[in-house]
Amino acid sequence: MSQQFSMTASHAKGKSGDDLIFATSKEANLAAMKFGEENVVNATIGALFTDDKKLAILPTVDRLIRDLPAEEISAYAPIAGLPEFLDAAINLALGEDKPEAFIRAVATPGGSGSIRHTIWNYSEMGDKVLTSDWFWGPYKTIANENLRDIAIYKFFDEKDGFNLQDFEEKVNGLLKKQDSIVILLNSPAHNPTGFSLSDQEWSSVTEVLKKASASGEKRIILFVDVAYIDYAGTFAESRRFMKYFGNLSRNMLVVVAFSMSKGYTSYGLRSGAMIGISSSSEIAREFFETNQFSNRGVWSNGTRSAMRVLGDIYGNGDIRAKVEAEREELRKMLGNRASIFMEEARRSGLKICPYKAGFFISVPVENAMETWESLKKENIFAVPLKMGLRFAVCSIPTRQIGMIPEKVVKAMK
Repeated sequence: MSQQFSMTASHAKGKSGDDLIFATSKEANLAAMKFGEENVVNATIGALFTDDKKLAILPTVDRLIRDLPAEEISAYAPIAGLPEFLDAAINLALGEDKPEAFIRAVATPGGSGSIRHTIWNYSEMGDKVLTSDWFWGPYKTIANENLRDIAIYKFFDEKDGFNLQDFEEKVNGLLKKQDSIVILLNSPAHNPTGFSLSDQEWSSVTEVLKKASASGEKRIILFVDVAYIDYAGTFAESRRFMKYFGNLSRNMLVVVAFSMSKGYTSYGLRSGAMIGISSSSEIAREFFETNQFSNRGVWSNGTRSAMRVLGDIYGNGDIRAKVEAEREELRKMLGNRASIFMEEARRSGLKICPYKAGFFISVPVENAMETWESLKKENIFAVPLKMGLRFAVCSIPTRQIGMIPEKVVKAMK
C-alpha cells in the first residue's frame, strides 16, 4: 500500500487539528443557541468576561485606542518596537524590584512571540525545552513547530508547593545531554492552575540555576511567562521576585515575557515584548540584535497602535492611575469568582490544584476525557488536559460558578 502523497516538506508533515480550546468553545456556543445562554457554562476561553457575558474592556484603554490619530494606527512601527513602548514594557513588567542587570527589550506579538523567539534562538535543534507537567498546551505546539520537544518536571510537591527537588533533578538531567537549556516557567497566576511561586520559592529556583551554571560551560535560559501578573496581587507584591534576576552568572539569561492581552484587555491587538536580563552588557546587546533580526525574519513589525497606547499610559500618571483602578475592579470580580469555586470545591470534596490567583482553576482527574464528555452532557464546557480539567473562571458569570464543583464530582463518578 503506497504512502499518502504529500506536498509539504518533511519537517511539516502531519500537522493538523483545531485548537481544542477554541473547538470546545465553539461547541459551547452551539449549545447556548440550542438551550439558552443561562443553561450553558462556557469555561474554555482565557479572556475576562463580565457577569452579563460581555468581554471585559478597560474603558480608558479603549478610549486611548479610539482617539489615536490615523497615522499612529496605520504607520509601521520600528522592527524592534517603539522606544517608549519598550521602556514602558520593561518598567511595567519588572516593577519596583527591577534587578541589577543589563536589560533590553524587543517587541513581539503577545507572549506567544516571545516563546517562539526564545525557543528558536536559545535552544539547539532537537533539544528538549523544560516546563512543568501542568502547562499551557501551545508551549508544546510552539516547541514542535520549531523542531524541538518538551520535557517536564512535577510542578507540585506533596505539600502543594513548588516541587523544587524534581525541578532540580530535571534541570541537571537535561544539562548532562544538552549544552543549553530553555526553561518555560509561568508564574505568577499560572495557566492552567492559578498557582504562584512564593518569594522563597523564586529564591530557591534561582539558587538551583546558579548552581547548575557554576562551571560556566552550559547555557541556562529561564523564560518567565508573566501573562497574568496584573491579576496576581498589587503591582509591587506581584513583581517582588524580579530582584532575584540580578547579578547572575554570564552564562545565565532571564527572558521575561510581557503581554498587553490580559492586563490591558487588548487580546486582539497582539502586542507584547520579550525582556532580556543579563549581568553582561554584551549578552544583553546580543539579545536585542538577535531577536530584532528574528522579528524581521518572521513577522516583521508589531502593532504600532498598541505600542503607542502603552507608551501613553506609562508616560501619564493620571491615565495610568485610571487604568489601574479599572483593572482593580476586574481583579476583585475575578477573585470573588475564584473564592466561590474554591469554597464549593471544599464543600463538595473536590480536590483542585493549589490556586493563588489568575484566570484558571484546574481539577486533577485521571479519566479527564471521560469526565469532560460527561460534563458536556450537563452543558458544562471545560478544557481537557492530560492530567485533568481546566476551568476558566475568568469567563464564567459569578452566578454560574457555585454549581460547577458538585457537577464535576458527579461526572467523575
